[in-house]
Amino acid sequence: MVIDRKQLARTKVADLQNGRSAYAESQEMTTLIKKELQSLNIDVHEDVTNFGSWFIPKSQDQV
Repeated sequence: MVIDRKQLARTKVADLQNGRSAYAESQEMTTLIKKELQSLNIDVHEDVTNFGSWFIPKSQDQV
């Protein structure tokens, strides 16, 4: 099965736009998500762990 990483990143960004957290298990996925977030001007909190990165949407109160 072939997985389109760019589409997966867009799906994770869509989750963030809908108020859900997203997890990136690799540096490649983290980079793709960050690029997509930057192009859409979306601000999130990133929690980096030894196993990957969590992207957590900021509420309107935090912006």
